[in-house]
Amino acid sequence: MLDARARRLIDPPLNAVGRVLAGRGITPNAVTLAGLALGLAAAALIALGVFAAALTLLLVSRLADGLDGAVARASRGSDYGGYLDITSDFLFYGAVPFGFVLFDPAANGLAGAFLLWSFYFNGASFLGYAILAEKKHMQTAAQGVKSLYYSNGLLEGTETILFFVLLCLLPGHFVPLAWAFGALCFASGALRLYGAHAVFHLKE
Repeated sequence: MLDARARRLIDPPLNAVGRVLAGRGITPNAVTLAGLALGLAAAALIALGVFAAALTLLLVSRLADGLDGAVARASRGSDYGGYLDITSDFLFYGAVPFGFVLFDPAANGLAGAFLLWSFYFNGASFLGYAILAEKKHMQTAAQGVKSLYYSNGLLEGTETILFFVLLCLLPGHFVPLAWAFGALCFASGALRLYGAHAVFHLKE
């Protein structure tokens, strides 16, 4: 819901940095993998209960996630680069809740499982929509120039990152926050399914 607004604010400075990095021969895939490594390291720190350091790595990781697209736009992007980017994003999104489950399995296990379940459903609705949009030759740049169709939703990348930041700041409230955000993820996926029915004229 917030991605389009966020892109208008962050794309200009990211594009400027992306041009510098591309000029120095840094590839988009290298930036993607660096961001993923930082994100997984943040999840590991969460599992160890080092939340302040985890938050720092998490934010730097998401900065890299924005920069890889900027580098691609300044150089030569590829379909594989887009595939690597979205796969890395999903790996990161799952790692953070898993880190909280590892931190306190007894307290966080059930809520963490529910949250990951909701991520799975919401992610499937997102990727399935992208496949149908490709078949229909649909295009959008609302969330920036992407290698696949990014359908909007109640919860998008910006909301998820803000949620992760909140979890790092308030780790003792993981359980209620996970239940609430998971419920919203299910609602987001359901709304996307409903919208897809209208757009793609699906039949029962």
